[in-house]
Amino acid sequence: MTLEEKVVKKLHTVIDPETGIDVIEMKLIEGLKVTEQGEVSLTFVPSSPFCPLGIQLAFAIKEAVRSVDGVRKASVVVDNHLQSAAINRMLEQN
Repeated sequence: MTLEEKVVKKLHTVIDPETGIDVIEMKLIEGLKVTEQGEVSLTFVPSSPFCPLGIQLAFAIKEAVRSVDGVRKASVVVDNHLQSAAINRMLEQN
């Protein structure tokens, strides 16, 4: 299994509490890139710009990616959320 496949498999475990569906099935993850050096970047696009769980899901996604063996760096960017800028600043610090 490639590192990208491992990351996608792990992302299937991040469930949106409101829908009970994982973030991959909901198509909330865009632009997934995994390098041979173990650097992962992706964009999380909440289902609504007002999603009350946007912050929680963004951090859960980053933690899930970081927990995959072989991942050395995880970069998650939130797009299309009312608080994207603030969430992205928090994610950078974490």
